[in-house]
Amino acid sequence: MSGEILHLYRSPGHNFVGRHGQSPRGLPMQEEDCLVCEAGRGIVGDRYFDYRRDFKGQITFFAWETHEALCAHLKLRRSPSVYRRNVILRKVDLSSWIGAEFELQGIRFRGTEEAKPCYWMDTAFGAGAEEWLRGRGGLRAQILTSGTLRRTAQV
Repeated sequence: MSGEILHLYRSPGHNFVGRHGQSPRGLPMQEEDCLVCEAGRGIVGDRYFDYRRDFKGQITFFAWETHEALCAHLKLRRSPSVYRRNVILRKVDLSSWIGAEFELQGIRFRGTEEAKPCYWMDTAFGAGAEEWLRGRGGLRAQILTSGTLRRTAQV
């Protein structure tokens, strides 16, 4: 595989969880050069760190190609941080990792399920984003071994 990590993000708090019928909070994703991943716990400093035992979304991944296609489809340009996924990858088939164990930069992960888009995507990105992203929302995964992910390193 010759993919690449383009962006790494974490957020210390939730913008949308528990906000139905309200406006989102103003907690932007923070772009990082590296993410410290703790086995079974999540990303150090992220809103889902130690969220609950065996949580399926300790780390999330999103495809750069999907971002570019959505921007073209809706004729909008947004930062890939709007999806609130932790790792933005190029040239990786994320759907092939659902139900599989995989390794990036020496860290082992288990792909658990698609990161399904919700209605907030229309607020965060633009009208029509939620529907367009169905089946393309990225990947949720568990962290099996601890380590540090670094941006722009080949995977």
